[in-house]
Parts: sequence; structure tokens; C-alpha cells
Amino acid sequence: MLIGRDAERRAIERLVAGARVGSSGVLLITGEPGIGKTALVTEAAMLAAGLRVLKAQGTEAEQELPFGTLLQLLRPALGELPRIPPPQRRALSAALALDDSAGHPSAEERFAVGAAVLSLVCRYAEGAPVVVLVDDAQWVDLPSAEALLFAARRLVADPIGLVIAARAGETHPLAGADLPELRLGGVGLAAAQELVAGLPVDLVASLHRTVAGNPLALLELARDPEQLQRVPPGVPVPVPALLADAFAARAHKLSDAAQRALLVASVEDGDLGVVARACDELEVDVAVLGEGEQAGLIHLKDGRVEFRHPLVRSAIYANAEPAQRRTVHLAVANAVQDADRRAWHLSETVLGTDDVVAAALELAGDHAVDRGAHAVAATAYERAARLTGTTSARALRLVAAGQAAWFAGMPDRADALLNEALTLDPPGPVRTQADELRGDIAVKCGSPARARDILVAAAAETTDPEAAVGLLADVVNACFRLGDAATALKTADDLSDLLQQVERPGTRVIGLLASGVAKVLSGRGGTEEIRQAIELAPSVALDHDRRRQVWMMLAPMFLRETGTGRALIEAAMRERRDQVAVGVLPAVLFQLARDDATTDRWADAAASYDEGIRLSRETGQTTELASNLAGLAWLLAHQSRTDECRAAAAEAMQIGAERQVHLGLVWSLFALGDLELGKGDPQRALPQYERLAEVLASLGVLDPDLSPAPELVEVYLRLGRVEDARTAARVFAKQATQKGQPWAQARAARALGLVEDDEQQFQDALEWHARTLDVFEFARTRLAYGGWLRRMRRRVDAREQLREAVAAFDRLGAPGWADQAAAELKATGETARRREPSTADDLTPQERQIALLLASGQSIRSVAARLFLSPKTVEYHLRKVYTKLGIHSRPELAEILEKAGHR
Repeated sequence: MLIGRDAERRAIERLVAGARVGSSGVLLITGEPGIGKTALVTEAAMLAAGLRVLKAQGTEAEQELPFGTLLQLLRPALGELPRIPPPQRRALSAALALDDSAGHPSAEERFAVGAAVLSLVCRYAEGAPVVVLVDDAQWVDLPSAEALLFAARRLVADPIGLVIAARAGETHPLAGADLPELRLGGVGLAAAQELVAGLPVDLVASLHRTVAGNPLALLELARDPEQLQRVPPGVPVPVPALLADAFAARAHKLSDAAQRALLVASVEDGDLGVVARACDELEVDVAVLGEGEQAGLIHLKDGRVEFRHPLVRSAIYANAEPAQRRTVHLAVANAVQDADRRAWHLSETVLGTDDVVAAALELAGDHAVDRGAHAVAATAYERAARLTGTTSARALRLVAAGQAAWFAGMPDRADALLNEALTLDPPGPVRTQADELRGDIAVKCGSPARARDILVAAAAETTDPEAAVGLLADVVNACFRLGDAATALKTADDLSDLLQQVERPGTRVIGLLASGVAKVLSGRGGTEEIRQAIELAPSVALDHDRRRQVWMMLAPMFLRETGTGRALIEAAMRERRDQVAVGVLPAVLFQLARDDATTDRWADAAASYDEGIRLSRETGQTTELASNLAGLAWLLAHQSRTDECRAAAAEAMQIGAERQVHLGLVWSLFALGDLELGKGDPQRALPQYERLAEVLASLGVLDPDLSPAPELVEVYLRLGRVEDARTAARVFAKQATQKGQPWAQARAARALGLVEDDEQQFQDALEWHARTLDVFEFARTRLAYGGWLRRMRRRVDAREQLREAVAAFDRLGAPGWADQAAAELKATGETARRREPSTADDLTPQERQIALLLASGQSIRSVAARLFLSPKTVEYHLRKVYTKLGIHSRPELAEILEKAGHR
């Protein structure tokens, strides 16, 4: 029975009761050692009587064993494995080493297993509600912790309760994840008196003050309260250390043989057979463990040695002499049958270097990578490097450790390991790999400027043209985020020279795309290189180089025309929907959203931006976060969603200022200017556009697609600054002509039409627009042309253009612009027929995303797999969609979305 934990027990009761009636709940219980976390977990198991229970406990000795906790937790549910989506099934089977033929999660797909865990547990919950219990989470191996966290964040509407217990103050993924938390403090004095009944009241009060109500401390110290008198007066008593001392003191009363047997058990995972074999090698009779059981330090049951409390294990190990620990690790290494565990134990026995043990540990790291356990692999490779005698081999293993740490989502640790490897003057290919990884880390999680400098230097050092092309392509990517046109242009020249020495088609495609984008950014052509690469791309497989995969989407968007490169974007869309990984998704989602936002698929764009922002935060990719936020702000501006637009732009600009992500600043300023112009307030739009023009000029960025000149033309004209408008229109027209692409040409012709009162320019603009997919810009040109026709007193002609503009803006969901077009149409003597607001407009981005996929005919399970949600969560959101729309079927859903333009 729990004593003094009524409120905490009620919290557990609510969570378990929720699971019984079909709702999800997550609770992280934290507190110091001995505070009662395990007791609450045990209570949760008792309250879950009649439900399915999945239970696991982290152990300090198994922290480096990949997916050990996950296998322990999921074993009862593995019968459901064949029923989860095949890509997830393969990822989980590989991670848990269940099927050697299952393949392995790719290096960048560190969350793939998390999606599989979510699917498996939700499938298991279809038979009966499930309560998942994880104790001592501070010692859960990192891959298991990441998978659990991925699932925990996505539990919404499934009959699943998740209880996690972990020490307070420990650093681990589950501790810093913003999960609902129950912080345990000490029990009250009345509860303390009940716990240690029989002792004098004043002594209990003294003990209670000393240990701050820690239940385990009360129970332990009540056995020998006199030891408190040995603590110097005025010195605070740290409870964990005091408990450890108490356990160590109890162990020291045992025979030498029993102490050694307990030390063996403390370094093993509890397998009594392994402990017995190790004891035999040490000439110790394993039966002496009975002394430890009689002393209340361990329990022997079901062929396992279980310590009463993790502190017992820690105390026994910590109080042993280092030489003793090495001797015991060697005995355990000889007793275990698993080669990887043997390698870990052997690594604890080495003083100095040992190339044989280092090789074994490296192999253990390879096995961890194969299973997607990159955090474990990073530790294995790093420890192998420390044991390596030769400098070149040590550098290679440090780079492997750095790569594994990066793939595990630990950029700071990865960068430190890679930098250390470079101090050892490694061979050229190893140095190139290290620099490439450092650049990738910097561009995604640090500063694009630092990434640029790292990659430029690395490209200059390598003698391999293929490697140099890849590095320089990454330079251009960094320059694009940084807005560094000068370096981008120089890089394009270097790429042109290198491509003459490169034969591999895949490398040529990447080099041509990067060179073309660099030139476009600098206003020096580049479209021909992009076209050439697009023609070559369909015959080239680039999946092996997933970090540069975004090029296959980015480059066609620099052309902004119908037809050319659209197949590449559509292929990326299919892949985005089918792949399991989320690590690479923020960049892909940004490009997909940007593409959708420049067509009529604004609902899709909003959903992709929303998902990209969430995943960027989750994966720590600040550059992608800034880009997605800025892109979303631009879309929100066109939808006249003022507060949301300003909030997204402000965050993007803050990140941009801190990390030099100037592209985020550019798009944010564009968004803020468009927001005011769409509201019909040119005076407030002017400073945003002028600041944007200044930023672009300072960066040397001359791509007309990033220029606000056409918007400035309209602003200047509305403010009576006619000459400024003419100058801006003519300068922009030259830039657009030099680029030669329809989107820029259309905007340039519209601007010239306004300043030169030239109807042919408007006609040309409409023809250029017909070669693009941008419905919004097309409608803006119709609005400008219609307004000009009205001012020319050609009301009948004006009405045709303005009707189309009103309809397009209404269909897109751009109310501010629709109102302006409607006002112009009214001035011609005709009242606009407006689209009535649809209830579909009230859906959240995630609800729209789910609604669109379901309306397209996909099943709930396929939508759940593609969005990394559970089927029950998809059903939950679908019910909310039906309620908001007042409908009851998918055909009705498809009809409403079609009418609302959400398709």
C-alpha cells in the first residue's frame, strides 16, 4: 500500500481510467533516488488489472546496448508486428535484430523505429487497452528513449496510458521533452511516522528533516539511526550519497566472496547464468549470493539477479577498487556469449591502448549502426578510437563516431568528435568526410556562414573531383540560405571547371543544379544548367546521397514554369508520402510547401509548413525552422491572417539574425510587406519592401524572383511617387529579361503596364502567366489590368478581368485581395458574386492534411502511416473535421473540399 501518496495515486488512476475508456495519457514521474517512483509504477501496474501491460526498466549497465529497453518493453506485443506497415515493420525488425533479412534503417532515419513503435503499440491496443510502464528511464538506451519519445508525442486518441519514471536532474531525451510531469517530493511527517512505525516520534521527526521525507532513506536509516550522528554538524546530507553509503556499508558486512559475487552481478544485466560462469572463473561459489539476498540487497528469482534498488547496484560498483572492477569485467567478458557485449566489457579492462579490443568495439558500433542505434554506435566508435594505437585508424574511428552522433541527433557531440579527428591530420578521404559532415551540421543546426567556410576550405583541399563537386554543391546550398551571392557565383565557376573532370551522371546532375542555382541567385543566367540537369536526372539514381536530395526539388522551382522539372517535384511528393524517415523531412516539406504556395494548393502548403515547423523543432534543425516559418508567414500574409503572420515572421527573423539565415529574413520581410499591401495599406507596406530591397542589395542577390520591385511599383503609384515607380519597374524589367523565365517576365510586364499605361504589357503579362502555375500572381495581374482598364473608362473590358480576379482570390482564400478586386469591380458598376466562406476554412493545418488525404480515397491506416500518427488519432481528427463541417461521410468531405478549393 502506498503511504502518503494519495494525490499522486489519483493522477495514476486518472491515466489508467482514461486508457480503459479509449483516451491516451502520458505521465513522466520524476524525483530523486528513493523518493517512490518505482512504487508508483508498481501501483500503476496493479491499477491496470485486466488491461494489457508493457513494462521495461532501464539499467545502468545496459545503457549502451542498442534497443535493449525497447525489446524488453515490446516483447509481448511482437505478435502484432506483421500487421504494421511494411517499411515500419522492416525498421523495427532490424532495430530489434529480429530478422537479418529485414534490412536496416538508413543513417538519417533515426525516427523510423519510433513510427514503428507507435504503430505496434496501437495495434496491440486494438485487442485491449494498454498501459506502458518504463522505470529508471534515465538509464534507457538512447535509441529506445528516442523511439518512446516519438510515440509519446503522438498519442492522442488511443486506449494507451504511458507512465515513465526517471531520476530528476538527469540528462536524457525523455526528461527534456515537455511531457506532462509529476514531480515527487518527500512524504509528509505523518506518512513518515506510518512508514517507520515503532520509532520515537522525535527521532522520526529528526530523520524526516534530514532526508527531506525521502521514503527509501527513511526506511534505510531507520535501521541504524545512529549513523546520522557521524555526519558533521551543519553539513547537509545529500540523500542519494547517504543511501549509497548505507547500501555499501551493508555490503561490506558480507564475506569477501559474497562482495565479489555482488560486484559481478552489478556489471552484468542480471542473467544468473552469466554471473555464475564469471564467478566460476574468479573461483567464487555463486551460492554466496544468498548472503546478499539475506541482507536485503538483491532478489534471486526466475534465473535472474535483481537489485533491491538501482542505488544498491551503483553503490557496490562505485565502492569497488578500480583493479577489482577490471578483473570482474574481464571475467564477465569471458562469460557472455554475445560478441558485442563481450567487446563492451573488454573495453573496461584496458589501460592504455589495445587494437584487438578496439577492433571488436568498432564491430559492435557497426552492428549498432545496422540496427539504427546511432547513439550507441557513436559511443562504441569513440571508445574504440580511445583504445586505438595508430593515429590514422584513431582518426577514422573518430569520424565514424562523429557521423553516428550526428545521425543520432547530437550535433554538438558530433562536431567535437569531427574536430578532434581533424587534429590528427587524417588521410584526404577521411578529412573530406569529416568536413562534409561538419558542413551539414552547421548548415542545418548552426550557421550557414560557418558551413560555407568549412565546405569551401574542404573543397580546396581535396584532390578528388567527384568529392569536390559534392562539397561545392553543399557550399551553394549554404550560400542560398545565407544569401551570399558572391561566394555562390565563384562556386559556380569552380563547379564548371570541375564538371569537365567528372564522369558519373549523378555527380554531374548535382553539380549542374548547384551551378545553375548559384548563377540565378547572382543574376548571371543559370537556367540552362538547370534545364540540362533536369533532362539528365530521370536516368540517374540519387537515393544514395539523401542529404543533397533537396536539389531535385529546389532547382525546378528556380524556373517557375509549367512542365519543366515538374516530374521531379511530383516524385519528391510521392517519396515524401511513402518514406518512413522524418530526419530529412523538414527541408523537403519546405520545398513542397513553397511549391504548393505558388500554385492553388494553399491548404496543402499550410499543412506541409505546419508539419515542417513541428519536425524542425523536434529535430533541432534551426535553419529549416526559420525557412518553414518564413514561408508560412508569406502564405499567411496572402490569407490576411495578421497576427499569425507577424508571429511566424518575427520568430523566423529572430532565428535569421542569430544564425545568419538571411533567406528567412528575406521571405519574412516579403510576407510583412504583402500583408499590408493585401490590406490596402501601402504606407505601412513601403518600409517592409524597401528594407527587403536594401537587404538583397547588401547581399548581392539579383534573382528577380526574390525582388519586391513589382510590389514597390504598386506602392509608389498609390503614394503618388510616379518617378520612383517608373525607375523600379524598368530596372526590374532588365533583370527579368536577363533571367528569361515566365514568372519574372509576367511580374515585370505588369509593372511596366502600370507605369507606362501600355495595354500590350498587360496582355504580355497574361501570356507569361499562362506558362506558370501561380494562380495568385495571375489574379494580381488581372486586378492591376482591370483597375487600369477602369481608369481608362473601359468598364466592360475591366469587368472581365476583375471578375476573374475576384473568383481566383476567393477560391484561394485571399480575402484582402478579393475585397480589393471586388471594390474595383463595384466601381465599374457591377457587384461581385463572392464565394461564401466555407467551413473548410476553419480546419487546422493538420485537420486539412488528414481530410485531404482521406478525401483522396486513402485508408485511415495508410494516412496514419504517412503522417506518423496512430489510426485512432486520425479517426479522432476526422471526427473533429466532420463536426466542424457538419457532415457524416467521405463523399461529402470530398465535395466540400472541392468547393472550397482545398484539393
